Amino acid sequence: MPSLDFKGKAFVHAHHLTVPFRELVPDKDKSCLPKGVAPALDGNLVIHGDNLHALKALLPLHAGKVDCIFIDPPYNTGNEGWAYNDNVRSPLMKEWLKKHANPNDDGVTRDDLERHDKWACMMWPRLRLLHELLAPAGSLWITLDDNEIHRAKCILDEIFGEDSFVGHLAWQKRTSRENRATLSPSIDHLLVYSNCLADSWRLVRNLIPNESIQELSDDEETGVSGTIPFSAQGFRKNQVYKITTPTGVVHEPPKGRCWGATEPEFERLKSENRIYWPKNGNGRPRVIPAQGEPKGLVPNTLWLAREVGDTEGSKKRLMEIFAERSDLGIHAPKPHELVERVIQISAGPDALVLDSFAGSGTTAHAVLAQNKKDGGNRRFILVECEAYADTLTAERVRRVIRGYPFTGTQRTELLREKLNWTKLKKAESLVEKAESIKQLEGADYDDVKITVDDGELVVTGERSVKETAPGLGGAFTFCTLGAEMSLEGLLTGKDLPAFEALAKYVFYTATGRTLATVAKQTKDGDGFIGATETHRVHLLYQPDQAWLRSEAAVLTETRVEALVKNRPEGLRSLVFAPAKYLSQKDLSAFGVEFCQLPYAIHRILGESAAAPRA
Repeated sequence: MPSLDFKGKAFVHAHHLTVPFRELVPDKDKSCLPKGVAPALDGNLVIHGDNLHALKALLPLHAGKVDCIFIDPPYNTGNEGWAYNDNVRSPLMKEWLKKHANPNDDGVTRDDLERHDKWACMMWPRLRLLHELLAPAGSLWITLDDNEIHRAKCILDEIFGEDSFVGHLAWQKRTSRENRATLSPSIDHLLVYSNCLADSWRLVRNLIPNESIQELSDDEETGVSGTIPFSAQGFRKNQVYKITTPTGVVHEPPKGRCWGATEPEFERLKSENRIYWPKNGNGRPRVIPAQGEPKGLVPNTLWLAREVGDTEGSKKRLMEIFAERSDLGIHAPKPHELVERVIQISAGPDALVLDSFAGSGTTAHAVLAQNKKDGGNRRFILVECEAYADTLTAERVRRVIRGYPFTGTQRTELLREKLNWTKLKKAESLVEKAESIKQLEGADYDDVKITVDDGELVVTGERSVKETAPGLGGAFTFCTLGAEMSLEGLLTGKDLPAFEALAKYVFYTATGRTLATVAKQTKDGDGFIGATETHRVHLLYQPDQAWLRSEAAVLTETRVEALVKNRPEGLRSLVFAPAKYLSQKDLSAFGVEFCQLPYAIHRILGESAAAPRA
C-alpha cells in the first residue's frame, strides 16, 4: 500500500505510546450540573488541555467505545499561526521544531516549505489515539479544505487501512461568491472512515429521515409515503431480469441500472406483500419496508447548505448565543446542523460522540439538539486546548443547555420537499402531508408556515422569543488535565495520581481493555482491581510517598500466597507494585507476573498496543 512520507514521521510514528498519562481532574465550579449532582467522568465532558494528552487520558475509560468521532482540525492554510510543539524527545526533532517553531510568528503570511510536514506530525499521533478510542463499528469524520485533504487521506489509509475508507463527501460551506479568489471556494471536504469495512458499516449506519432532505427517485415518482425504489446503480448480471406487473406490463431495469436484488429475493418480497406497484399497477415495483425496518434515504456525498447549514448561518447563530459580545475570535464555526447530520447517520440514541478539536462547541450543541428531537441519550466529549475552552466552548454548551438571553424570532425547518410534475398531480396528498406536520408540531411553535421556495415545499416552525431562548437541557462535567504521571513524580511523591485513576490506566495498558469500575479496596487487601478471561490484575499503590517507601508497598510471599488462594482456577495474576521480595522465577511458579511501578507501564503499553484489540 502506498504511504505518505513526511519529515519527522520516523519520530512521531510511535509517539502516541510514550505520551505520559495524566488524570482528568473535574472542576465542579465550571461544570454544568443539576443541584446536588457531583461531577463524574462517565457522562458528558468538556476537557481543557492539549488534545494529545487528553486523548491518552481518555483511553482507560473509553478505548474502543466511541461510536462517532467528528473533528475539525487546523486547515493549515498558512494564515493560522498554530505551532506544532508536542514533546517529541528526539534531539533532531527538537532542533527542527525549534528552528521552525511557527511559520507566522513575525505576523507575515508566507508559505513555509515545511508546514505540511508539521501538520502531518501534529495529526499522526492524534489520529493513532483516536483510532484506539473508536468502537469496532464506529466512524471518524474529519473536515478539511484543499490544503491538506490529500495528505489526510494518505495518513488515514495507513492508520485505519484502505478498506476502512467509507467515503469522501463535499459540504457546501458558503453560497455567496468570492470574487477575489482564483476559484471561489464553495465546499469543504468530509472524509469518513470506520474500524469495520465500508460494506459492514453500511449495515449499521442510519438512513436520513425522508422528510429532512429532497428525495431523488427513479424515473417515476409515486407520491406513496415510505416505499423504496427497487433498482440500484450499476450492472450486476444476476440482478438483471424481466418483471411482470399485476396488469401484465413487462419491465426491465431503468437504463444504466439493475434491479435492487436477485430474482429469488424479489419473489420473496412479493410473497410477503412487500412490493408496491405504482401507476395503478403498471409502474416499476417499489419495496414496502418491513415492520420496524428503518425508513429513510441513503446518505449521498453532496451536502447542500440548505440542508445542513453554512458558515455564514453558523456565525450568526453563534453571535445570537453570545449577543453581548462584539467578536468571538472564531472565523468560520461549523453549523450544528452539519454535525447533526453526521450524528443522524452514525450515532444511535445511546452513542458516545467525541470531538477533540472542539472550537466553539458545535458538536455538543448538535448532540443536545438531536437528543431533544428524538429523545436520545447520546453523550459527548469535547477537548479544547485554547484558553477559551471555558469562556467560549463550555460557555456555549452551558447557554444551549440552560437557555440564553435573546429577543426575536427563531425558525426551525420541519420539512423540505422538492416539487415536480408527478407530485403536483398528487397535490392533495402533498398538502395533507404539510398540514399534518403543522398540526403535529404546531403546539411547539407560535406559527407553522407552509411556503414554496425555489421549487421546494418548505414547512417552517416560528417561535417568538422575548428575553430568553429556551434551553435544550442536559449537563456536563468540566475537566482539566492533571500533572504527568512520571518516574520522577512517583519517586519524589509529587503530583501522585489517585488510586482509581492509576488502576484504570494500568489495567488498560496491561489488557488493552477499559475498566468501568475498580474493585472495592480493603485496608489489608491484595490490590485486586479487575480481571479478564485469563488474568486477575492487582495494584499495590497509595498516593502517599511514605506508604510507597514502606513494606506495605512490597509484593511479599505472604501477599502472593493470599492472592493465589483467592484466585479462580485457570487464571494467572498480574501485579503492579513498587517492589517485590521474590524472584520472577519464584513468582512464575505461582502463576504471577510482576510489573514494577512505574518502570513497566510504558513497556506493557507498547506490547498491548501492538496486539490486535479483542
